[in-house]
Amino acid sequence: MENNGAKNRQNPPLKSHKCSFGAQILLRILAIAFTLAATLLILNSQQTAIVYGIEMDARYSYSPAFKFFAIANIIGCVFSVLSLFFATVVCLKRLDPKNYFFLFLHDMIMMGLLLAGCAAATAIGYVGNYGESHSGWMPICDHVSKFCHKVTNSVILSYVAVLLYLCLTIISANQSRNIQV
Repeated sequence: MENNGAKNRQNPPLKSHKCSFGAQILLRILAIAFTLAATLLILNSQQTAIVYGIEMDARYSYSPAFKFFAIANIIGCVFSVLSLFFATVVCLKRLDPKNYFFLFLHDMIMMGLLLAGCAAATAIGYVGNYGESHSGWMPICDHVSKFCHKVTNSVILSYVAVLLYLCLTIISANQSRNIQV
């Protein structure tokens, strides 16, 4: 009788672990996809337009904020692949809460990096779309709309990746709370 009770008490945590492990794998794969898509969009965003008889060229590489955004997404994508490998190989074999703590730290750092890149790109995108009359900066998105649409879509995809990393951070923190000191 006691063995049946012990088995029943152990199954829910194992089932819960499998659910959270499956969610982590799915969220990490989605984070890879979204950061890769955001990276490809920003790297391929360029447009040339003629404004008042002057040829104007818009590229992501002309803005340090867009460069930082692109690099943050590249780093996020690469480290998402590495964390997927770590999560599947290490965490599946050993159910040590310390492994989840390392994933928690990783996820927090990646979320912060991606959020910083998104914030920088959003600020420059806002100025590009609406201008800044006090500084004399004119909006350019009326003239290079294809460029602006690609950058906007890239930033949206990256914000989705930030939300995925927020979910991963919560899951990793929940799993690592069982650390025995």
